[in-house]
Amino acid sequence: MKPIRSNPTGATTTPRPRLSIEIMIMLGLLVICLTGLMLIGFTTEPPAGGMDGRLLVSWMVGFFLISFAIAIVSVTAGIGGGVLFTPFMLAFTPVDSLIVRGTGLIVAMFSGLISTGRFMQRGLANLKVCIYACVGYGIGAFIGSASAIRLAAIMGEEGEGFIRLALGGILLGLVVFFLRGGKKIEWPDVPASDRFTASLHLSLPYYEASLGRVMNYTLHRAGFFFMAIMLVGILGGFFGMGAGWAIVPTQNLVMGVPLKVAAANSGVLLGMGDCIAVWPYIHSGAVIPLFAAPWLVGQVLGGLIGTRLLISVRSGFVRLLLIGFMGFSAYGLLARGLNSVGWLPAAPMWVTGVVFVLIFSAVIVFVIKESRKPEDA
Repeated sequence: MKPIRSNPTGATTTPRPRLSIEIMIMLGLLVICLTGLMLIGFTTEPPAGGMDGRLLVSWMVGFFLISFAIAIVSVTAGIGGGVLFTPFMLAFTPVDSLIVRGTGLIVAMFSGLISTGRFMQRGLANLKVCIYACVGYGIGAFIGSASAIRLAAIMGEEGEGFIRLALGGILLGLVVFFLRGGKKIEWPDVPASDRFTASLHLSLPYYEASLGRVMNYTLHRAGFFFMAIMLVGILGGFFGMGAGWAIVPTQNLVMGVPLKVAAANSGVLLGMGDCIAVWPYIHSGAVIPLFAAPWLVGQVLGGLIGTRLLISVRSGFVRLLLIGFMGFSAYGLLARGLNSVGWLPAAPMWVTGVVFVLIFSAVIVFVIKESRKPEDA
């Protein structure tokens, strides 16, 4: 029998079982789906104007590889894979908008589910905050998803364009705030808790691996946070992005949750809340299992790596990674919004590629500078 281990906080845990069974199931699912597509592609002729089956298999393989990369970075940043999946698919593929948004919620949900177990086992995620936030987020996400289905036929492309512009502006504001916030954002200074927040007993200490000690923190404004997280759920359900990009800063800025804890909580919330948000898309037929399967497998395998990274990386790295993804998401929202309202032509793919390279080159430079500083600096 394997010995029981004790973590730095004094609690005892049994060794975690290997994930070989889950990985084999996911890989088997991927192989079955791709084999089925290949058989269909080689034995049937595509309809007029349809995509050749062999080309579709190539797309599925590409989707798996992209999903794998998205999962690693999205789980580490706590933003959910839908933040990158949905803008990418809407910008570069002809797939219907509702299918993209429904699958985007599936992607965000699985990137959250795969990270939940390890975050909870290590005590990094705050279960009390997650349960409290999931009530508001779940209600909002369902409202947003149901609204997206009903408004798809009557809202029009121009109306969605203005919403994307507003959302892109919000993201840019958050990028500026996080750039100027520095350590105050990574470790919020909350001098005292208000009466309502204190009555909920939401604070939980956690072990900070990068510092080698247990961290305590105080929370406040839980009532305002509940309303804010409900609004975040509406936006996430409507756009099919999972709203991980907003869950993290909402916890951090409104309630004072430390950034790494907020990122871990975000994964748990996405796993719970997006299970609710995806149902209106499923009932409308916008979720196609054969299309979604490669994305799910990529999220599981990449998410396993991302969870290990978040536990051990420095808080400054998480902040910089979050800034990079919010900046790139803001570009995608603004570019598509301006095109939808007819103010600018569609952005060429090479322009998007240049923007991606510039943003994340800057992130890499700042990460290198951050790594040379002591964590307590």
